[in-house]
Amino acid sequence: MEQSVSVRENRTPPDDAPRTGEQSQGKAQEVADKAQQQVGAATGRAREQLRDQVNRRSSDAGERVQSTAADVRSVAEELRRQGKDAPAKYAEQAAEKAERLGGYLHESDGDRILRDVEDLGRRNPWAVVAGGMALGFMASRLLKASSSERYRLAHEPAQAQPSRLDAGSER
Repeated sequence: MEQSVSVRENRTPPDDAPRTGEQSQGKAQEVADKAQQQVGAATGRAREQLRDQVNRRSSDAGERVQSTAADVRSVAEELRRQGKDAPAKYAEQAAEKAERLGGYLHESDGDRILRDVEDLGRRNPWAVVAGGMALGFMASRLLKASSSERYRLAHEPAQAQPSRLDAGSER
Protein backbone atom coordinates (compact mmCIF):
# COMPACT_ATOMS: atom_id res chain seq x y z
CA MET A 1 0.00 0.00 0.00
CA GLU A 2 2.85 2.35 0.68
CA GLN A 3 4.05 1.87 -2.87
CA SER A 4 0.77 2.96 -4.38
CA VAL A 5 0.73 6.07 -2.23
CA SER A 6 4.25 6.97 -3.21
CA VAL A 7 3.45 6.38 -6.86
CA ARG A 8 0.48 8.69 -6.65
CA GLU A 9 2.56 11.35 -4.95
CA ASN A 10 5.13 11.25 -7.73
CA ARG A 11 2.61 11.60 -10.55
CA THR A 12 2.81 14.71 -12.63
CA PRO A 13 -0.39 16.66 -13.28
CA PRO A 14 -2.05 16.09 -16.64
CA ASP A 15 -1.45 18.52 -19.50
CA ASP A 16 -4.95 20.04 -19.15
CA ALA A 17 -4.34 21.23 -15.53
CA PRO A 18 -3.13 24.72 -16.56
CA ARG A 19 -6.23 25.10 -18.72
CA THR A 20 -8.47 24.29 -15.75
CA GLY A 21 -6.73 27.02 -13.73
CA GLU A 22 -7.19 29.47 -16.58
CA GLN A 23 -10.85 28.49 -16.87
CA SER A 24 -11.44 29.05 -13.17
CA GLN A 25 -9.70 32.44 -13.39
CA GLY A 26 -11.88 33.31 -16.36
CA LYS A 27 -15.04 32.33 -14.48
CA ALA A 28 -13.92 34.28 -11.44
CA GLN A 29 -13.36 37.31 -13.67
CA GLU A 30 -16.84 36.90 -15.18
CA VAL A 31 -18.39 36.75 -11.72
CA ALA A 32 -16.43 39.83 -10.65
CA ASP A 33 -17.53 41.69 -13.81
CA LYS A 34 -21.18 40.77 -13.19
CA ALA A 35 -20.93 41.89 -9.57
CA GLN A 36 -19.37 45.17 -10.65
CA GLN A 37 -22.14 45.71 -13.20
CA GLN A 38 -24.79 45.03 -10.55
CA VAL A 39 -23.15 47.44 -8.12
CA GLY A 40 -23.00 50.06 -10.87
CA ALA A 41 -26.66 49.54 -11.70
CA ALA A 42 -27.66 49.74 -8.03
CA THR A 43 -25.63 52.93 -7.62
CA GLY A 44 -27.28 54.40 -10.70
CA ARG A 45 -30.75 53.55 -9.36
CA ALA A 46 -29.89 55.08 -5.98
CA ARG A 47 -28.65 58.28 -7.64
CA GLU A 48 -31.80 58.46 -9.76
CA GLN A 49 -34.02 58.02 -6.69
CA LEU A 50 -32.07 60.67 -4.79
CA ARG A 51 -32.34 63.03 -7.76
CA ASP A 52 -36.11 62.44 -7.97
CA GLN A 53 -36.54 63.00 -4.24
CA VAL A 54 -34.52 66.21 -4.38
CA ASN A 55 -36.61 67.39 -7.36
CA ARG A 56 -39.90 66.79 -5.56
CA ARG A 57 -38.84 68.07 -2.18
CA SER A 58 -37.07 71.14 -3.51
CA SER A 59 -40.11 72.17 -5.54
CA ASP A 60 -42.35 71.82 -2.49
CA ALA A 61 -39.87 73.66 -0.29
CA GLY A 62 -39.52 76.39 -2.92
CA GLU A 63 -43.27 76.97 -2.94
CA ARG A 64 -43.38 77.11 0.87
CA VAL A 65 -40.44 79.53 1.04
CA GLN A 66 -42.02 81.78 -1.57
CA SER A 67 -45.29 81.73 0.36
CA THR A 68 -43.44 82.67 3.54
CA ALA A 69 -41.64 85.44 1.65
CA ALA A 70 -45.01 86.84 0.60
CA ASP A 71 -46.14 86.79 4.24
CA VAL A 72 -42.96 88.58 5.34
CA ARG A 73 -43.48 91.14 2.58
CA SER A 74 -46.99 91.87 3.86
CA VAL A 75 -45.58 92.25 7.39
CA ALA A 76 -43.09 94.74 5.97
CA GLU A 77 -45.91 96.70 4.37
CA GLU A 78 -47.81 96.78 7.65
CA LEU A 79 -44.71 97.98 9.49
CA ARG A 80 -44.31 100.78 6.93
CA ARG A 81 -47.93 101.85 7.48
CA GLN A 82 -47.21 102.02 11.19
CA GLY A 83 -44.22 104.26 10.50
CA LYS A 84 -41.62 101.65 11.48
CA ASP A 85 -39.33 101.97 8.50
CA ALA A 86 -36.20 100.30 9.89
CA PRO A 87 -37.88 96.97 10.79
CA ALA A 88 -39.85 97.17 7.54
CA LYS A 89 -36.59 97.51 5.61
CA TYR A 90 -35.14 94.38 7.29
CA ALA A 91 -38.33 92.43 6.67
CA GLU A 92 -38.27 93.51 3.02
CA GLN A 93 -34.65 92.37 2.64
CA ALA A 94 -35.49 89.03 4.25
CA ALA A 95 -38.47 88.63 1.92
CA GLU A 96 -36.31 89.34 -1.14
CA LYS A 97 -33.73 86.75 -0.09
CA ALA A 98 -36.44 84.23 0.68
CA GLU A 99 -38.06 84.81 -2.71
CA ARG A 100 -34.73 84.23 -4.45
CA LEU A 101 -34.15 81.05 -2.45
CA GLY A 102 -37.70 79.86 -3.14
CA GLY A 103 -37.30 80.55 -6.84
CA TYR A 104 -34.00 78.69 -6.92
CA LEU A 105 -35.47 75.67 -5.13
CA HIS A 106 -38.57 75.66 -7.29
CA GLU A 107 -36.79 76.07 -10.63
CA SER A 108 -33.66 73.96 -10.05
CA ASP A 109 -33.55 70.28 -10.81
CA GLY A 110 -32.02 67.67 -8.52
CA ASP A 111 -28.75 67.52 -10.43
CA ARG A 112 -28.17 71.25 -10.15
CA ILE A 113 -28.99 71.34 -6.44
CA LEU A 114 -26.77 68.36 -5.67
CA ARG A 115 -23.95 69.88 -7.74
CA ASP A 116 -24.32 73.21 -5.92
CA VAL A 117 -24.29 71.50 -2.52
CA GLU A 118 -21.15 69.57 -3.49
CA ASP A 119 -19.49 72.79 -4.68
CA LEU A 120 -20.40 74.52 -1.42
CA GLY A 121 -18.91 71.61 0.50
CA ARG A 122 -15.69 71.85 -1.48
CA ARG A 123 -15.40 75.62 -1.09
CA ASN A 124 -16.49 75.83 2.56
CA PRO A 125 -16.05 72.48 4.27
CA TRP A 126 -16.23 74.05 7.72
CA ALA A 127 -19.59 75.62 6.91
CA VAL A 128 -20.90 72.18 5.98
CA VAL A 129 -19.50 70.70 9.19
CA ALA A 130 -21.05 73.51 11.24
CA GLY A 131 -24.37 73.06 9.45
CA GLY A 132 -24.27 69.32 10.07
CA MET A 133 -23.54 69.89 13.75
CA ALA A 134 -26.39 72.38 14.03
CA LEU A 135 -28.79 69.96 12.35
CA GLY A 136 -27.58 67.16 14.62
CA PHE A 137 -28.08 69.30 17.69
CA MET A 138 -31.60 70.27 16.62
CA ALA A 139 -32.44 66.64 15.86
CA SER A 140 -31.16 65.54 19.28
CA ARG A 141 -33.27 68.21 21.02
CA LEU A 142 -36.31 67.15 19.02
CA LEU A 143 -35.76 63.49 19.89
CA LYS A 144 -35.22 64.30 23.55
CA ALA A 145 -38.39 66.38 23.72
CA SER A 146 -40.46 63.77 21.94
CA SER A 147 -39.06 60.89 24.02
CA SER A 148 -39.81 62.66 27.33
CA GLU A 149 -43.32 63.41 26.05
CA ARG A 150 -43.83 59.77 25.06
CA TYR A 151 -42.52 58.66 28.46
CA ARG A 152 -44.90 61.01 30.24
CA LEU A 153 -47.87 59.87 28.17
CA ALA A 154 -47.01 56.21 28.63
CA HIS A 155 -46.98 56.49 32.43
CA GLU A 156 -49.64 59.14 32.97
CA PRO A 157 -52.77 57.17 31.92
CA ALA A 158 -51.98 54.35 34.34
CA GLN A 159 -51.79 56.83 37.23
CA ALA A 160 -54.64 59.13 36.15
CA GLN A 161 -57.27 56.48 35.44
CA PRO A 162 -58.96 54.95 38.47
CA SER A 163 -59.10 51.18 38.56
CA ARG A 164 -62.39 49.51 37.65
CA LEU A 165 -62.94 48.34 41.20
CA ASP A 166 -62.56 51.89 42.55
CA ALA A 167 -64.90 53.28 39.88
CA GLY A 168 -67.59 50.74 40.75
CA SER A 169 -67.41 51.40 44.51
CA GLU A 170 -67.73 55.19 44.08
CA ARG A 171 -71.27 54.88 42.71
